[in-house]
Amino acid sequence: MVAEAEDSDYESIVIASPVLETERLVMRAPQESDIAQLVALADNHHVAQMLARMPHPYGEAEARAFLAMARAPRRGGATYALTLAGTDTLVGCAGLDSTERGLELGYWIGEPYWKRGYATEAAHALVDLAFRCTDIQVLQASCRVINPASRRVIHKCGFQYAGQGMLNSIVAGQVPVERYRLDRKTWTSLRNWARS
Repeated sequence: MVAEAEDSDYESIVIASPVLETERLVMRAPQESDIAQLVALADNHHVAQMLARMPHPYGEAEARAFLAMARAPRRGGATYALTLAGTDTLVGCAGLDSTERGLELGYWIGEPYWKRGYATEAAHALVDLAFRCTDIQVLQASCRVINPASRRVIHKCGFQYAGQGMLNSIVAGQVPVERYRLDRKTWTSLRNWARS
C-alpha cells in the first residue's frame, strides 16, 4: 500500500498522476464517491495484515484520512484508485510512494477481486509510469514473506530479489518482508523484448 509521506532528508518525487487505462482497469485519483466501496474492501483483516499502514478495522474516518493523504499537495509519488473499465467499481488501490529507499511500488486488491490479475495489470502500468515520467534509475517493491500472490506480481514485473528486511505493520507489528528492485536498464530490456 502507498505509505504516508513523512518528514525526512530524502527527496520527494512528485509525479503528475494522469488517468491510466489498462486492458480491464481505469486507474484514477481516489474520490469522495469511492468512500463506501473503499470501506467495504479495506475493512478486511486479510488485506490489512499484508500492508504496512492500513488499519483494521477500517471505517469511513480511515477512508477520509486516506483521501486527504492522497490529495496532499506536497506528497511525493502518485496514488490511484483501481476501477473496472466501463464501471466505477472499485477493486483496490495502487501507487508509487517516495520513501527513504527511493520510489516504491505499492498495491492492494479487495478480496472479492483476488486471483484475477488486477494487481499485475496495475503494477505494470505503474512501473511504466515511474520510468517514463521520472529519471529514477531504480524502482523498489516489497512484500511480506507470507504473501506469495504479491511476490508473483513483483516477479511478473521484472523485479529482482534484493534481500530481506523488517516492516512495522499497524495490524501485525514488526514483520519480515522481502525487498525487490527493478533498474531502468532491465525495464528497458523487458519493454523492448515485449515489443518484438
